[in-house]
Amino acid sequence: MKRHRLAIVRQKYRPDGGAERFVSRALMALGNQDLELNVITREWQGERQDDWHIHICNPAKWGRISRERGFANAARALWQEQQFDIVQSHERIAGCDIYRAGDGVHQRWLRQRSRILPEWRAKMLMLDRYHRYVMHAEREMYQAPELKAVICNAEMIKQEIVEDFAVDAKKIHVIYNSIDSSRFIPAESAQRVALRQQYGLPVAATVFCFVGSGFERKGLAAAIEAIAGTTAYLIVIGQDKAEKRYQALTQSLGCKEQIRFMGMQKETLPFYQLSDGLLLPTLYDPFPNVILEAMACGLPVITSDSCGGAEFIEQGSNGFFCDALDIGRLREAVMAIPSLEKSNDMGMKARDKVKDSTPSKLSNQLISLYQNILD
Repeated sequence: MKRHRLAIVRQKYRPDGGAERFVSRALMALGNQDLELNVITREWQGERQDDWHIHICNPAKWGRISRERGFANAARALWQEQQFDIVQSHERIAGCDIYRAGDGVHQRWLRQRSRILPEWRAKMLMLDRYHRYVMHAEREMYQAPELKAVICNAEMIKQEIVEDFAVDAKKIHVIYNSIDSSRFIPAESAQRVALRQQYGLPVAATVFCFVGSGFERKGLAAAIEAIAGTTAYLIVIGQDKAEKRYQALTQSLGCKEQIRFMGMQKETLPFYQLSDGLLLPTLYDPFPNVILEAMACGLPVITSDSCGGAEFIEQGSNGFFCDALDIGRLREAVMAIPSLEKSNDMGMKARDKVKDSTPSKLSNQLISLYQNILD
């Protein structure tokens, strides 16, 4: 591949975000290719290589809509001025060559969220000016003649885009996220015991982890309700301004001692390694990286059918999936997953499922896509 200029657009780089990790891994994977790598962003906080060109694009803003529209206009003006060979946007901005639909389809998320809101709030949600702006920007972007390809990280999202925006399915490429299976590894029995003792968890209990900030979207309420009435424990990794409301829920359900709020953690690996499974009944999520991380650590996964990660789950073999609000089935799944000390068969099947999700595979898929567009 001859040297070309690639620009990746992401409004705000947050090191723990799924889209940002995809950007970071993709840039590192592409570093040995003959590409000039550019990033257009409002704010970059992560690791930075000497040969990455970071373009800070930070126009003034006076609210959410102003923030989105301002960055979109400024980023588009910058890439038009620079005349990059390929512009890959992770934001809903019309005029890009490639769009990565890492956030899924906005209207689908709103529909799922409406299910847990009072009827009047659900109606207000669809009429909200900000959400209407996002849905308009999304449609405008999919209809733009410049759009050559869409990257999805799940077949679920591909199907939604085809149905909602009538985009040619041939334009949509499913490229799953990658995982470093040499770093995310199962714990030895002694290591698991030591970690549980360190964090004050019963050595013999079945322990699930919930990993993700934004507790409403990630389904923490359903996870807590699923744990209630069982003997299992749940450790919650992440943060949310409404955390006290979830703590109150554990009190009202009588499972306060079984739910441990651990806050945001820089390193999640020890928490996977002390657990027996991942419980993430998310309302709507294209494909959270935590599912790959947990499976690589040998954990069976319980998630929802509105999560693209369910595509990696074989019912009863390496985990379970069901409707995000079906507490009965979620609880049955919690009770069906054994302690890894008793049986690690499901966990090993989970790890085996993600063994091919390597950074090199992701890199090869991206290079192939870029080459097709340049040709």
